[in-house]
Order: sequence, then C-alpha cells, then structure tokens
Amino acid sequence: MAHINPHINFNGNAEEAFNFYRSVFGGEFAKIMRFKDLASDEFPVAENEANKIMHIALPIGNSILMANDVPEILGRTNENENRSKIVISAATKEEADKLFNGLSAGGQIEMPISDSPWGSYFGMFRDRYGIEWMVDFDSNYKA
Repeated sequence: MAHINPHINFNGNAEEAFNFYRSVFGGEFAKIMRFKDLASDEFPVAENEANKIMHIALPIGNSILMANDVPEILGRTNENENRSKIVISAATKEEADKLFNGLSAGGQIEMPISDSPWGSYFGMFRDRYGIEWMVDFDSNYKA
C-alpha cells in the first residue's frame, strides 16, 4: 500500500526548523543534503545558497517528515498559507500532550488541545516557523 509523507518548503530556515522538530520528536535525520552538494558546472550554486538545505528527512514512526529551502530565484514561500496542515495521530493522550506542547512552543495556538465535539482529543496550532499542525488522539483509530 502507498504511504504518504509530508514535505515542507522553507525560506532559508529549514535546518533550524528541523533541529527544533528533532528536539520534539527525537530520532536522527535520515538525510541532509545542501545545495553545495549538487554544485557543478551544469548546476552552479550561488554562494548565499550553498549551505541552504536541498533535502532533509526526519523519520517519525512509520512516516518521514521532509523539507527543503526554496532557492531565492524561485521567490519566497508564502508563510501565511493555510491550505494544508500536518496531522499527527498520537498513540496515547500523553503523547498527544507532549507533541502539542513541544511543537506549539513559541507558536500560535488556534485550538487548545482538549476533548473535541467529535470525540477525539484534539488541538491545532501554527508553530514558530509558520507551519500548521493538528494533533489528535482517538482510541477508535487503528494503526
């Protein structure tokens, strides 16, 4: 069966954000590539872009959170975009609290984590990097 993994675009702070995410989720990066790692005569990389992240991957459970910095020549990523969110389905209520509190630190809480009208334990926020998250725990969800 197919597996879905989220990918995030950043405006030059992907490494900072992913170090923060790693501090909350734990684990180690599966891959980090910088634009300078791909530099060649056919693919020149500007000095101010060289150390930016071309690809980074953080395994989280059975998923992988991935990202990159968008090169300046392609324009800035809209940090106020609100068309999508990353949803974390926690294994326990305690894990949901830990992830919600950790990831929302320094961010903007849209809906505090609590029992929801639809029966799950749920919260929603935009983290300090502008990424939108939903955290929920529902004992009816089966892995």
